[in-house]
Amino acid sequence: MALTLWREARLVTLAGTEGWGLIEHGAIVADGEDIAWVGPEADLPAGLRPAAEHRLGGALLTPGLVDGHTHLVYGGERAREFELRLQGASYADIAHAGGGILSTVNATRAADEDQLFASALPRALALAADGATTIEVKSGYGQALEPEARCLRAARRLGPASGLTVKTSFLGLHALPPEYEGRADDYVAAAISWLAPLAAEGLVDAVDAFCEHIAFTPVQTGRFFTAARALGLPVKLHAEQLSDQGGAALAAHHGALSCDHLEWLSEAGVRAMAAAGTVAMLLPGAFYCLRETRVPPVVALRKAGVPIALATDHNPGTSPLLSPTLAMNQACTLLRLTPEEALRGFTVNGAKALGLADRGRLVPGQRADFAIWDVQHPAELAYWLGRPMCRGTVIAGRPQ
Repeated sequence: MALTLWREARLVTLAGTEGWGLIEHGAIVADGEDIAWVGPEADLPAGLRPAAEHRLGGALLTPGLVDGHTHLVYGGERAREFELRLQGASYADIAHAGGGILSTVNATRAADEDQLFASALPRALALAADGATTIEVKSGYGQALEPEARCLRAARRLGPASGLTVKTSFLGLHALPPEYEGRADDYVAAAISWLAPLAAEGLVDAVDAFCEHIAFTPVQTGRFFTAARALGLPVKLHAEQLSDQGGAALAAHHGALSCDHLEWLSEAGVRAMAAAGTVAMLLPGAFYCLRETRVPPVVALRKAGVPIALATDHNPGTSPLLSPTLAMNQACTLLRLTPEEALRGFTVNGAKALGLADRGRLVPGQRADFAIWDVQHPAELAYWLGRPMCRGTVIAGRPQ
């Protein structure tokens, strides 16, 4: 393969388990889609003859950001609910009144695939403009086989159109649609029946659910996960966001890639996640928008060695956030992560939450996914508010 050289950069390699791994006056060589060499520019291999060379003029180079929890594909918007929450309505109040997720379900069911794709693409491009190179997109607003497939097909189209790597999750248990009112078990059975055809069409990289008192019980979630694992599909869970349902321990029992939200996570849940190697995905955008006050147990997760990932959780109701760097600031300010933990949350650990071991660090053998920043120090990525910082990205060795 042809070699490409990036030089005159300050490299944030994240090569070890802690520390920035900063290399001043650094250079990086890609061989096709993968990183072949990383180090000080003065130590470049003798006789190197790259086919292309890029001088970055002292810019900061980090691994490309991984936004591992988004709901980018949906119809409509829910700005009115933002007003209602400011007037005192809770997330549960809005959901019980027929708003929340169900209002988005109606708008999503009314949209065709092209409309869903056209509305989601600018959102994906906004994430890319803020340093993302890999994103996850969930379904969950169709809540019937055909509209769920439509959402997942639209999500698959986002990758070629944006240049991003897009991983898809079938969020089969998100909310109970109105036609199944009072028949939650029947809906779970229906969602289980959709797993095989969606997987056969190549639309599903992972399976997700919302285990909560306003959504699905641990027993129902367990049935869904058992069926998914029988098909060889990895699972992840919206867990312990509004109450402690024991969902994290349940998900860990099924070998979950991640448990997400976790404001009400118990010590038992932390221990189960640590034993299973399940990633803790914290979502500060939803925490901020819902004006939550119960902070996820970050100290306990650190002590247990549970990897902490971050994501925007972009969705129309509770986190209309399209900036990974703002999510980093929120994670530091609201959840008390360090700037280094925040960057690792959107790189190394974000990739781990998607089951991807080939990205998230700048070391030989990893994918050549980079983000180029007009800042001096990596802590600035979590420091600035509203400042455009990303000069551009490289995905699989190709400048975007």
